[in-house]
Amino acid sequence: MKTRINYIVCILLMLISVQSFAHNATETNLVVTFENVKKGHQLVIKDANLLVVYKEAIQKDGNYRKGFDLTALPDGKYTVELDKDVQIVIIPFTVSSNTVTFQKENETVVYKPMVRLDGNHLFVSRLSLDVQPLQMKLYYTESIQQGRTLIYKEDIKNTKIVERVLQLSKEKKGTYVITFESQGRTFTEYVNFR
Repeated sequence: MKTRINYIVCILLMLISVQSFAHNATETNLVVTFENVKKGHQLVIKDANLLVVYKEAIQKDGNYRKGFDLTALPDGKYTVELDKDVQIVIIPFTVSSNTVTFQKENETVVYKPMVRLDGNHLFVSRLSLDVQPLQMKLYYTESIQQGRTLIYKEDIKNTKIVERVLQLSKEKKGTYVITFESQGRTFTEYVNFR
């Protein structure tokens, strides 16, 4: 009986010490977790002025988990962004009086435009579930010295799925630059047409 009481007391003391350790660890360190990441994806923390506070390239495929002491940041609004192959996952959070509050319900996903060259056809596609406008510009550069010439521009609105096929002139070999502007972001793709 005495052994059993000692055993129960030991277990209670262990639970209390583990609980106090866990409580202290979460006061300053928050764990950011993303599933299905790939090597090369970018994790970025930005402030309200879109200045990069922290940036890290993911080193391995799988699940990403890292503790951050976000309470050290000045009071304000921030975002955690995971820049993936075809999308950017954005989760806003605020820091106020050393308290960090994530607004997971306000998580947004920005889908990047995709560009593919097949022969002299340039295929452009983009998904926008929340129907965000997109401005697309195509520039032609014959050589570095000549600079860019705007050859195509389109403003796309009220469209969830954008699919365009642009035919490049077989006589105009060189570098094509296509820029996309949407949701306050600019995406640039370079295409070498030879």
